[in-house]
Amino acid sequence: MKFMKLGSKPDSFQTDGNNVRYVASELATDIVVNVGEVKFYLHKFPLLSKSERLQKLVAATNEGNSDEVHIPDIPGGASAFEICAKFCYGMTVTLNAYNVVAARCAAEYLGMHETIEKGNLIYKVEVFLSSSIFRSWKDSIIVLQTTKSLLPFSEDLKVISHCIDSIASRASIDVSRVDWSYTYNRKKLSEENGNDPKWNGVGNRPVVPKDWWVEDLCELEIDLYKRVMMSIKTQAIVSHEVIGEALKAYALKRLPGFSKGMIPNGEMVKFQSTVDTIVWLLPVEKCSVSCSFMIKLLKAAIFMDSRERTKRELVRRIGQQLEEASVNDLLIRAPEGEMTRYDVDTVQQIVEEFLKQEQNAEIESTADPELQEEVRRPGILSDASKLMVAKLVDGYLAEIAKDPNLPLSKFVDLAELVSGFARPAHDGLYRAIDMYLKEHPGIGKSERKRICRLMDCKKLSVDACMHAVQNERLPLRVVVQVLFFEQVRATATSGSSTPDLPKVIKDLNSASHGSSRSVTTNTEEDWDAVATLEELKAIKGELASLRLGNGVGASDRNGGDGKGSSIDKAAMNKMKGLLMSRKIFTKLWSSKSGQGENSGSDSSGSTGSANPEEAKSTPSRNRRHSVS
Repeated sequence: MKFMKLGSKPDSFQTDGNNVRYVASELATDIVVNVGEVKFYLHKFPLLSKSERLQKLVAATNEGNSDEVHIPDIPGGASAFEICAKFCYGMTVTLNAYNVVAARCAAEYLGMHETIEKGNLIYKVEVFLSSSIFRSWKDSIIVLQTTKSLLPFSEDLKVISHCIDSIASRASIDVSRVDWSYTYNRKKLSEENGNDPKWNGVGNRPVVPKDWWVEDLCELEIDLYKRVMMSIKTQAIVSHEVIGEALKAYALKRLPGFSKGMIPNGEMVKFQSTVDTIVWLLPVEKCSVSCSFMIKLLKAAIFMDSRERTKRELVRRIGQQLEEASVNDLLIRAPEGEMTRYDVDTVQQIVEEFLKQEQNAEIESTADPELQEEVRRPGILSDASKLMVAKLVDGYLAEIAKDPNLPLSKFVDLAELVSGFARPAHDGLYRAIDMYLKEHPGIGKSERKRICRLMDCKKLSVDACMHAVQNERLPLRVVVQVLFFEQVRATATSGSSTPDLPKVIKDLNSASHGSSRSVTTNTEEDWDAVATLEELKAIKGELASLRLGNGVGASDRNGGDGKGSSIDKAAMNKMKGLLMSRKIFTKLWSSKSGQGENSGSDSSGSTGSANPEEAKSTPSRNRRHSVS
């Protein structure tokens, strides 16, 4: 830390109690200066020779035959006045980063200018500030911290602006020129720690990290921090990634519990201002900060009821990087007083912002055809991003489905936002639908029909199909569709032509393709129909017989080739798997669900057995009941 000593005489100031200061001298004191509650017993001559204000105050007191003057509003209080008084006496006084601003403001208040005496205190303090303090990284930060209690003097004297300029210019300097100490406790690369194994101690030191300055600035209060960051951004030298890292470090330092997604009660206004300012300072460039970090900011903003503008900006920016988020990130607690457990409306707004990127790109490109390629390239969503967001939403739906108070409309509306995204498997969506049906057993027929229409049975994996055909919560028509498409897939895998399907399968599956139905005209009842023992035997028996027939035909067409026989044998085994007991299905499904979504396999087939004993292996399915 830089310091400067003024004066050469020994310090003879004495203290009598807490509120009395005096100079130990053979000469009697002839003036009492009252600074707040503290009395200074001093001599007029040294004070008046350097202070214009004290000259005027003493002149006024002489007229009233008084030897006391009052200066209750001097910046810095009694300690700052004592520095000025010692300077007037020529006593030794030490200036440093902690007291120099107070001394400068007090000297200004007392009028200690060069016009009163050459080499006065104001001049000496200004020299110290410009030659030492503003050239020191840490001293500039310390001085800036002390200015807040000395407003408006510190602002009017431009001490604050000079500190900010000094800090911003040093933060923006090339890292190769950083040769001063700084605080850096975060994880660094080995070469940034000075432990580069390739460095032999000769030549240049290892490279300083680009974000070397961010931790030191975390010591500033939010209003001063904002001004410093604005100055750094204005210089346009520091990258937006480093700016983002600085904001993240400040949030972790200044918002207790932020890293865990929690903001404790107390000092709510202060925390609210911090969140609003951090959001306002976010660089405009995409990916300057992580999506997870912005979601934490959004959770804090919702908890503290920040301004709507702050929350809207976060929703917009999160939507632009939604593919980076995780399901746990999106589990935003609903505000107090809400019936639902999670804030589904906010997540829906985020997904809508994700979709707007492509819409906005199309509008902009249409407005200026000549710049179409340049505008569309960054705006159009890639298939990979869409797939990641679709899987993210499926996982989120599975979590919120556990909330017994979640309305079906919220579930369906969110699912439909990504229904147009092509994804190879609908296992995740099926899991979410099954979870909702499990937690909401009392929903009506039309609601069951509405939620089940969200998934495409053709895109269920073999494991999901095995679970679905044994799932008592699904409407009968969905089970039939699963069996139908699994049979078609098995037929295609075996290499045989698509056969004529059994009438019972055609009748029950026709509604999904919009065809007329001859069995019944009551669509609602079919969706929630009760499957009898005979119906299940007929469905599975005809599928099994048909598959066995196809297997023989395929074998014949292959000329008894061993390869064709092995394919049919494998297909028959898979169909038997579909007719396994419910206990095994459930175990298979639960073991797979922990591994995430399974992609649908075009090579997956199914066959069945005409053996009545095997058809009886699904007693739970035969006991399905309608829940209305």
